[in-house]
Amino acid sequence: MKDRTRARGIALQALYELDITDHPIGTVLTERMADSGLNDELVNFFRSIVLGVLPIRSELDRFITDHAPDWPLDQVAVIDRNILRIAIWEFAIADDIPLKVAINEAVELAKIYGSDSAPRFVNGVLGSLADRQNEIIQSFQQIKTGDAE
Repeated sequence: MKDRTRARGIALQALYELDITDHPIGTVLTERMADSGLNDELVNFFRSIVLGVLPIRSELDRFITDHAPDWPLDQVAVIDRNILRIAIWEFAIADDIPLKVAINEAVELAKIYGSDSAPRFVNGVLGSLADRQNEIIQSFQQIKTGDAE
C-alpha cells in the first residue's frame, strides 16, 4: 500500500472512531499517530484530513445526500460515509489533490475497508459529484467566507 493511501486509511479509522464513539479528538489523534508508524510528512497529511473533515461533516453530508438519493444518509455505512467525506474534502478543499486521485484513493479505501459493494457505491457517488466539482468548490469557499465574517 502506498504511503499516502496508508495515511488516508488511518485518517479513515480516526474519523470512523469519532463518528461512533464519544472519544475526545485529541485522544483519537494521539493514539492513531502512535500506532501508525507514519513519518512526519504523512502524520501532517493524516492530521490535515481529520481536522479538515471533522468541522464540516454536515456540509459534506449534504453533498452525499444530494447525490445518493436512493440511500438515506443514516443507511449509508459509517465507513462508506467517511470515505466519501474524505474524497469530497480532498477535491473540494485540499488544494493539492486532483479529482481523479481523490476518487481513485476513495475507491481503494472502499476495497480495503468497505463491503463488497462499497467500491462501486463510492465510485458512483463521487462520479456524480465530479460533474459538479466547481459548484462544490464554490460552495465550500462561501462557507469559509461566511465563517470569516
